[in-house]
Amino acid sequence: MLTSLFTALLLTTAGPHDFTTGPLIADFGPNAEIDVEMSIPDGFVFRHSFDFAAEAEAGELNRHLVSAARFLNMHARAGIPAENMHLALVVHGAGVHDVADAATYAARHDGAENANAALIAQLVEHGVRIYVCGQSAAYYDVETETLLPGVDMALSAMTAHAVLQAEDYTLNPF
Repeated sequence: MLTSLFTALLLTTAGPHDFTTGPLIADFGPNAEIDVEMSIPDGFVFRHSFDFAAEAEAGELNRHLVSAARFLNMHARAGIPAENMHLALVVHGAGVHDVADAATYAARHDGAENANAALIAQLVEHGVRIYVCGQSAAYYDVETETLLPGVDMALSAMTAHAVLQAEDYTLNPF
């Protein structure tokens, strides 16, 4: 009896081994398939934005960029069509370095390679809008032309959020 209970418990719990990447963003955004009780309404359209200012350690992935990939992957895995997911990232503070080109990133990080470049390319390929706070960029001497392809300069993070909210985007609370 105890063995059967223990076996049943093991079969109903998840662990790190249950997390895989995809189906939209390959190699990034690990997520697990979940048996849910809160259903997502049929035809639901996500308009969701993420905000971050934290810069990753040199040569490491920025966890906020990974979260955006995870958002896309887990919802696609749950059956939400890609065309019903509209994401935006607003980057400010030192985080502007994580969306900069190889030369700008390397100058900031003693020659390190920007591990975020491949992830950003996939996010952009799947329609994720990425906006850099122009005020933060000016503070950190990051120029518009040094941003990775698909990353756009905004007047400020505050401006980007105001525009996104007017377009019915919700803000990720963490």
